[in-house]
Amino acid sequence: MLIAGAFAAGELAEPVVPAPHLLAPLLAGLVLALAGLVTREVPRGVNQACQAALGILVGSYLSPVSIQRAGADLLPLALVTAVTIMLSLGAAGVMTRLGHLDRASATLGMVAGGSAAVVATARDLDADGRVVALLQYLRVLIVAGSAPLLVQWILMPSATGRLLDADHELGPVVAAHHQGVGLVMLGAVALAGALIGRAVRLPSPVLLGPMLLTAALTAGGVAEGFAPTGSLRTILFTVIGLDIGLRFTRPALGRVVRLLPLAVTCTVTISAACALLAWLLAGVSHIPLADAYLATTPGGINAVLSTAVSTHADISLISSTQSLRLFTMILLAPLLIRLSARRSPRHAG
Repeated sequence: MLIAGAFAAGELAEPVVPAPHLLAPLLAGLVLALAGLVTREVPRGVNQACQAALGILVGSYLSPVSIQRAGADLLPLALVTAVTIMLSLGAAGVMTRLGHLDRASATLGMVAGGSAAVVATARDLDADGRVVALLQYLRVLIVAGSAPLLVQWILMPSATGRLLDADHELGPVVAAHHQGVGLVMLGAVALAGALIGRAVRLPSPVLLGPMLLTAALTAGGVAEGFAPTGSLRTILFTVIGLDIGLRFTRPALGRVVRLLPLAVTCTVTISAACALLAWLLAGVSHIPLADAYLATTPGGINAVLSTAVSTHADISLISSTQSLRLFTMILLAPLLIRLSARRSPRHAG
């Protein structure tokens, strides 16, 4: 009943809220937890099943074909991705020192991309999921709210069109034409990926194992079409948001609110730096400024792709760059947390 109610809240919030099926369930869970109406969290098994399916979704984003289409612009795009990662780490350091956060929460919170997957792994990496959710969804809110306005009113004022909703799909639950086969493949890859992840001792194996296995299968042309889509993808986001919201307490909420000014400052600074990178990228390559900006925004991939569709931008370039950074960020985040914790033991979670 809770998941169904949170799903409905996300549907109602779609016209006004970015990432509605993450934020609306999170807020609903927060209200229920603070009011004492619900005192239990989402069962761990359900949470891990959603993590595995989410890993498959993220792994399916990395398309070798779209990366090849970037051609000669691939090197500067890769450099921009590397600089964005460094900016995220710098912001995490600021949040650790000035916001008195543990290194794991600060690093996951400031990772620029893959908000749903990052939040889902917070518990496994000993991070405070509530703080991570605040920092991640604050960035999504800023990027999703500013990207369409900047592109349509400033960078491409002649482009007019209604922004499409990339999340509003209530048709098939997997990308395959045969839904039964696709669901069987989804379950098999999720289970095999989680087992492989645990066997090789990956950090957050339930998410990263299926993600890497899906990327390998998709890149090799072995199998495809089993990634969650439509209502199944929406349910995954709903459960993850609800799980974070139900873990809030009144002291935790007060701590999160105190972080807001610093969090907004860091997020806006990263966004402005990425806009500067876009300007530099447009100057040294043949990429139009609007396309470069959409390709380098720090996350908000669904809102960015919706904007790209409505303004007739280079969707292949934008999706490949955003997906590559999303994949890299999620893969590196656990490793970066471990390395930074070893160098700064007093900030370890």
